Amino acid sequence: MFSVLTADVLVVGGGTGGTAAAIQAARCGAKTILVSEFPWLGGMLTSAGVSAPDGNELAAFRTGLWGAFLRELQQRHGEGLDWGWVSFFTYDPRIGAEIFADWVKCLPNLRWISGQKVQGVMKEGDRIVGVQFPDFMVSATVTLDATELGDLLAVAEVPHRWGWEFQAEFGEPSAPIAPNDLTQTYPIQAPTWVVMMQDFGEGAVAPEIPAPPIHDPDRFTGAWDNYTPEDFLNYGRLPGGLLMINWPIRGNDYGFKVDRLIGSETSQTEFLQESLWHSQSFARYIQTQLGRRYGLAENIFPTSNTKNPQHSSLLFASPLTESFPLFHSPLGGGREELTAGPREELTAGPREELTAGPREELTSAFALHPYYRESRRLQGVKTIREQDILPVAGGRVAKLPINAEGICETIAIGNYANDHHYPSGDIPLQPKSIRWGGRWTGTPFTIPYSALIPANTDGLLVCEKNISVSHIANGATRLQPTVMNIGQAAGMAAALCVRRGCQPRDLPVRVLQEALLQDVEARAAVIPLFNLTPSRSDWLYWQRYYLDRPSSYPASGNCPLSVDKPIADSRNTHSPWHGIFHRRGEQDYALTLTDAPSHGDRIWKLVTLDPQIDEFLHRCESQKLLKVWGRLNLAGLWLLVEAVELPKSGFLHKS
Repeated sequence: MFSVLTADVLVVGGGTGGTAAAIQAARCGAKTILVSEFPWLGGMLTSAGVSAPDGNELAAFRTGLWGAFLRELQQRHGEGLDWGWVSFFTYDPRIGAEIFADWVKCLPNLRWISGQKVQGVMKEGDRIVGVQFPDFMVSATVTLDATELGDLLAVAEVPHRWGWEFQAEFGEPSAPIAPNDLTQTYPIQAPTWVVMMQDFGEGAVAPEIPAPPIHDPDRFTGAWDNYTPEDFLNYGRLPGGLLMINWPIRGNDYGFKVDRLIGSETSQTEFLQESLWHSQSFARYIQTQLGRRYGLAENIFPTSNTKNPQHSSLLFASPLTESFPLFHSPLGGGREELTAGPREELTAGPREELTAGPREELTSAFALHPYYRESRRLQGVKTIREQDILPVAGGRVAKLPINAEGICETIAIGNYANDHHYPSGDIPLQPKSIRWGGRWTGTPFTIPYSALIPANTDGLLVCEKNISVSHIANGATRLQPTVMNIGQAAGMAAALCVRRGCQPRDLPVRVLQEALLQDVEARAAVIPLFNLTPSRSDWLYWQRYYLDRPSSYPASGNCPLSVDKPIADSRNTHSPWHGIFHRRGEQDYALTLTDAPSHGDRIWKLVTLDPQIDEFLHRCESQKLLKVWGRLNLAGLWLLVEAVELPKSGFLHKS
């Protein structure tokens, strides 16, 4: 006999979107249950090991729970987050998991239960009213599918998509006209099983990484041919000498017969086994090619040698000879059992008490699950297409989503380029990247609320990579900050539905937008504007202005601003640098340092995430003497500018 739990809001899946959704719903007063498969919350940001997130890096887009997460990371990482060159924010995934666990523990109306996968659903007509797990059932008013692969959609038989759409379906310019070798070989983008390596320093000899049962180093030949070995390793360099290995070029992306992920449990296990071995094989290749100063990092991800061998069985045994249930939480139980944050659990006490043998020491370097770039995708009220994420003609932003009633229904912001991963083959995509702040970024776009709502099923919202989006557009909507924004909006919507006694499809989107804009703890932007940072006094005015007048939304992405009083002086918190400014092209700036002998006469690329600095650099004359405050990034050879000053001129602060 199953025990039955009751909740206002049930979130199934503790990934990036699910964690944000559960926290937001609980903060809004809803009695919330979060059921996760894994012992860490955060998904892509933590348990999948991608602690170098892409997108929403500009100051104007760091709002809501995403902005709050970045601020927490900055506080807990005293040495800063600017270490690699793939992202402006690289961090220890243990710290990320600790932040989410701490947020959850502060909410008495949020119960977190880990180590459980969905097994069935309860329905009343076309409405989902509960979900069955192996050890219990949950009855809920609103359920959110936040699983990594859209598992609830499949179990509940909610119409969804898997794989490619062709050009005739949505008229997407980059969609193939008909099936071809690429579409048949890789129905979705390839997942990656991230592994954390460690730079142990010059002269160190790290333990040898063993070869997995399937090991073909020739697969990786030429992985960093267009980069120096140092550039390759610095791609995902994290604080403390950690190296995030998530490399797409003849690296650890794995897509062989990827359809097995939605097949039987046996076929899914086979795919996961091969994917993990593939990543282990790549790590060994890196060590053999670049030297033993590089090895597997220790005590990064949770392992268990008591309740379940977890990845130990995958790394050291063939699935034909041993069979273990995958990914059962070593913590088990619910929220009340999580009395210590993830970092304390991993580092407290002698290491032998935590890792009882070579299996656990090895597997603690591998993420808890693959980094999934694509999943089953809902067939929703509206489907996001490639046209919806591309810049308007002559502009730098995508159009706002307007429904049949003429209402702007944006509830989340993204700005990443359209990035697709296939281990072999490629597809030409319509350009979406733009230059801003001295570097490449992506065209800002928005997520409509109706893409979270099933076409015909009530009592359900989605909030992960499983939103209603085409295969082509998923390459931009799948990124961590965007999914976190989607999760916050879904959690807010669920709580509002409970409060108003309505179904998600009947919730007025303007009510949801206002709640996001005015959230007490983490107000979230819904209109992307490059020059409107959340610290400005007119921030709410301009967000509302374009929601009410979407036809006035500027193609430039800049709104008219009044003079705002400075609230911060970055000169107090960043190092000053003097040099000669160079304009090398449109949105391409550099500085030759004149007061840093240790850096010689090296020219540093100038980049910024702040709109005022961007405007200053855009107007600055070449060969001018310049004083800037900021941080050197040795991996990317750039200087991230937080404040700037011309000699004998006014100071431009960072707000």
